[in-house]
Amino acid sequence: MKQIYSGKTKDVYELEDGNYLLSFKDDVTGENGVFDPGANTVGLTMEGAGEAGLRLTQHFFEILKEKGIPTHYIDADIAKRTMTVVPATVFGKGLEVICRYRAVGSFLRRYGKYVEEGQPLDAFVEVTLKDDDRQDPPISAEGLDMLNILSLEEYETLARLTREISGVVKEDLAKKGIELYDIKLEFGRDAKTNEILLIDEISGGNMRAYKDGKYIEPLELEKLVLA
Repeated sequence: MKQIYSGKTKDVYELEDGNYLLSFKDDVTGENGVFDPGANTVGLTMEGAGEAGLRLTQHFFEILKEKGIPTHYIDADIAKRTMTVVPATVFGKGLEVICRYRAVGSFLRRYGKYVEEGQPLDAFVEVTLKDDDRQDPPISAEGLDMLNILSLEEYETLARLTREISGVVKEDLAKKGIELYDIKLEFGRDAKTNEILLIDEISGGNMRAYKDGKYIEPLELEKLVLA
């Protein structure tokens, strides 16, 4: 296998058949030893985080597959902490798309003069550029189009898929009495068909979920959802 990318929480390899293999790490994002799904740095290592993240990712991607929602997922090997996916190209140098149901995290830090912590939000979709040096700046649909990162039509597809996927995750969590506050997704274009599809993962490492008003750590979330 040829390694083509080493990320904060995963390494990516190219397989002989042209598909990609994602290898999940135990590293999670955060700062000063405190987990934060919105952080741009690896803050700590949680033993078992890689496997837990893959288990949840497989769980949600299988649900999306059943619903006919396009993703890069092919299959997963829990024991090896790997997931096989179709190759996809990212928009520009990478985008992060957040769906927000409550005002927390960076949204609260930016707009704290206008909202209260935990205030309900109506599946607010926010797109940021993946740029650690600039703290992942938010960008509008017009800005994305102007910079030739994606067209206005593609943005509408991106926003629709974000709300649809986030809604699926929110509904599944609710079955366990868990409330989704926000979730961060990544999308790309299928390298062969150019179709916009969900890439990366769906795990406790890229969402904030609460039960009885208390935040659930990634490892605990996996146990609660898959129990």
